[in-house]
Amino acid sequence: MPLNIDWQQILLHLLNFLILATGLTLLLYKPVKRFMKKREDEYAAREEGTQKALDDAKDKEREYEQKLSDADAEIAEMKKRAAEESEEVRSEKLRAAESEAKKIVDDARAKAKSEHDKIIEGVGDDIREMVDEMAGKVALSSSVDEAYESFLKAAEEGEKHEKK
Repeated sequence: MPLNIDWQQILLHLLNFLILATGLTLLLYKPVKRFMKKREDEYAAREEGTQKALDDAKDKEREYEQKLSDADAEIAEMKKRAAEESEEVRSEKLRAAESEAKKIVDDARAKAKSEHDKIIEGVGDDIREMVDEMAGKVALSSSVDEAYESFLKAAEEGEKHEKK
């Protein structure tokens, strides 16, 4: 053999290499490959779960924001209704107070009119008495000056009586 090449040795080394490569592939490469695939699948599942949870959280956030805006609108509507109701109650109480005030004023006017009529009636009687008294005195009195003086005194007394 020229170059000292033994084909049998080469074939045996090649067979040993093939056995070694097959054994290492079966014993090391495939389990490591399975482990790496399993780990990759686990991370992909985690990523998918995380993405799903994130999407769910975003959906819930949108739902909560919608509920908050609905609640704000409902609160605004309730405030509006409450303001309208309070305005109605206020105007109703105002009308009741105005009618009661009108009644009180009307009663006071009627009472004042009654008192006024009584006073005028009383004064009329006093004036008649004074006129009768004066007429009697004028008839008895001999001079006009005495009659005039007694009329003035009677008028002053009537004025004092009226002030009381």
